[in-house]
Amino acid sequence: MNGNNRSNILIGIAVNIEQKLDQGTGELTEGTVRKILTNSPTHPHGIKVILESGEVGRVKEIL
Repeated sequence: MNGNNRSNILIGIAVNIEQKLDQGTGELTEGTVRKILTNSPTHPHGIKVILESGEVGRVKEIL
């Protein structure tokens, strides 16, 4: 499942995100969603979330 649809993302699920500093490198960070930051139902680059670890990024994969 991809992370472009807000309806696919729930608090507490495991995801891989791309942080701003990793854009273009393909580096993904795994974690658990603490909060969803994007309000719109879809976003072409992925829904922005905060992980339990405090890291912020766009969801690229739902695990």
